[in-house]
Amino acid sequence: MFQLVWLGINIFLFVHFYLAFLVDRYYYTRVILGHALSWARAPAACLNFNCMLILLPVCRNLLSFLRGSIQYCSRTAARQLDRNLTFHKLLAYMIAFHTAIHIIAHLFNFERFMDSQLMINSSSLPYVLSQVGNGDNRSYLNPIRSNETNPTIVMFTTVAGLTGVVITLALILIITSSMEVIRRSYFEVFWFTHHLFIVFFIGLVLHGVGRIVRGQTAEDVKVHNPIECHHEFRSWGQNGTNCTVPVFAGNPPMTWKWVVGPMFLYLCERLVRFYRSQQKVVITKVVMHPSKTLELQMKKKGFKMEVGQYVFIQCPSISQLEWHPFTLTSAPEEDHFSVHIRIVGDWTQALYTACGGDKTVVLDAWTLPKMAIDGPFGTASEDVFRYEVVMLVGAGIGVTPFASVLKSVWYKHVQENKNVFTKKIYFYWLCPETQSFEWFSDLLQSLEKQMAEKEMSDFLSYNIYLTRWKEADADHIRVQFEAEDDPITGLKQKTCYGKPNWDNEFSTIATQHPGSKVGVFLCGPTALGASLSKQCLSHTESGTEFIFNKENF
Repeated sequence: MFQLVWLGINIFLFVHFYLAFLVDRYYYTRVILGHALSWARAPAACLNFNCMLILLPVCRNLLSFLRGSIQYCSRTAARQLDRNLTFHKLLAYMIAFHTAIHIIAHLFNFERFMDSQLMINSSSLPYVLSQVGNGDNRSYLNPIRSNETNPTIVMFTTVAGLTGVVITLALILIITSSMEVIRRSYFEVFWFTHHLFIVFFIGLVLHGVGRIVRGQTAEDVKVHNPIECHHEFRSWGQNGTNCTVPVFAGNPPMTWKWVVGPMFLYLCERLVRFYRSQQKVVITKVVMHPSKTLELQMKKKGFKMEVGQYVFIQCPSISQLEWHPFTLTSAPEEDHFSVHIRIVGDWTQALYTACGGDKTVVLDAWTLPKMAIDGPFGTASEDVFRYEVVMLVGAGIGVTPFASVLKSVWYKHVQENKNVFTKKIYFYWLCPETQSFEWFSDLLQSLEKQMAEKEMSDFLSYNIYLTRWKEADADHIRVQFEAEDDPITGLKQKTCYGKPNWDNEFSTIATQHPGSKVGVFLCGPTALGASLSKQCLSHTESGTEFIFNKENF
């Protein structure tokens, strides 16, 4: 619904401003430019609107505040905030779309401005209009003031042209470096080029200062009606005619009025982040898990978290500028907070080395790198305990948000917390290789034992799927399949092979919990998210409602 409203506003602005430049005030401008004038101005209005919004979805502190404020009133509205990065991308695509239209229209405009200046010795109206203001150069219509130039020179010697080039180049670099393959493989490239948004917004605010788009002044239209006077252009201002020489002026720059509010909010956001980054963080424990997964346990004064939240981490000794998001794997009940970091890139490899991952000896605490923490920030997983029945689906390292959830469940039952609304949790973990299970299986074994001791085995149902395996693994599994514990995870529950049949899983849960609202939480790839979202829609029937929630970073 929100996206439809946003799309509707874009359509309204485009149509409104397209028609706004078809009025009499811009009649003479259209004589030279035709409808390309409206085709340039309509997308410019949409650009202002979308550039006003583009910074808001990345104001993480603002979103966390809003999420905490509205989730008690509307869970649906809170879920909309969880799609902040999706909306941020949609805004970027819309900005690129309107930028393309705006550029193409202005290329035609400058060509026509130039053509009208080159009509030397012509008695045509476009040429006469281009000569208006040649004496004092104040009340002119054509921004190209000489016939001894060309549109390319004008592009690089005017404020509008130069800032337009800078804005376009910055936008191209930002969008291309945001592609999935670059963002995942070369995160540093994505990080640094994304900060060209500063150049983009400076250029955007300055773009209209040159007042390239001009029309008759409102006062002049009253004394010089273009509909009546355009036929008498040869005698404008002469004795015996009622038509004076038209007076033209440029539109004042308006973009700053659209973006100053969001820019101020974003500045406040960055100041809050800077303040947080200066607070002391102590690494209390470093654990090297199998399959190159690094666990950092840390403490920070005043740090409070909820299940499923995430933080941004900076390591100044590696980079003074880079901040990377990681899900908190600790529970709110613990006296520390922790993250699990899979070593997959240059930054994570440098952190792994700095924490002694490549050494066989234990490093002294004072030799560990200094860390800066920004957060925590809310995600969809915060709402887990608001549902009576919950499905948790993690893929690979995507299991990390649910480590926090399951640990919190364990603590709540150890402390015999009677206020737990959730009555049943279904946990699914999909991994491509056996090594991925190793760091998380300890937690599952503790939970399995704890639930058995408290005779609550029915509270947590977990299903672990190995989606790929080697032949040697399969032979080993066949030999030990009859053992009491699973040969891969050491759990009582045996590992499944292949991928889940989601249709069967959803049907079974719907049958067992009629009339319930089931919260489905995913931290995993987009394709899996699309599949689960469809399953939620198709199985919401007979009073059982499946509500899909996905982690976004």
